[in-house]
Amino acid sequence: MPNENKQIVAALVENKPGVLNRVASLFRRRNYNVDSLTVGRTHKSHISRMTIVVDSSRTNVRQIVSNLYKLVNVIDVRYLSHEPHVSRDLALVKVRTNDSESYNKVTEICERYPARIVDIGKEVSILEITAREELVEEFVEALAPIGVVEMVRTGIVAMGRGTRIQDTQYEPNVPVATNGKSSVV
Repeated sequence: MPNENKQIVAALVENKPGVLNRVASLFRRRNYNVDSLTVGRTHKSHISRMTIVVDSSRTNVRQIVSNLYKLVNVIDVRYLSHEPHVSRDLALVKVRTNDSESYNKVTEICERYPARIVDIGKEVSILEITAREELVEEFVEALAPIGVVEMVRTGIVAMGRGTRIQDTQYEPNVPVATNGKSSVV
């Protein structure tokens, strides 16, 4: 069951040094708490996409969207939670599998979830799951009795369904030579 208080905001930003710091500083100054933050390049090398998950019981999400728009390097911001979207979280979980019983339990749990074993050692195994956040949480809880040794998660990424496309025609300022002098277009 999804947590209704967790709200997803997606922002297209310039792929430049310091942009993440500006966004993080905005959240720090406004005392916003981030539940999850993922950043990565888009299909356009000069644009990155940030997916930010916040707890709406502690923060006004519409205010976050307004404040993000005020930042110079932010191109577009969307509030995804109230429109049809697909969201995924990826986790790598290291568990104890130092005997056949624990290995069999891990295998059984992986068969019940969209998970797989990606590394097997003498003492521990690494499992991978990519799914909705709730399913990842449930998977980790199922592994707890076996013995979770270490875990790392990517954070949520989300995209609007169907024709809900978040893209931009934005192009960075490119210096162009005119009459032997450089100018910005």
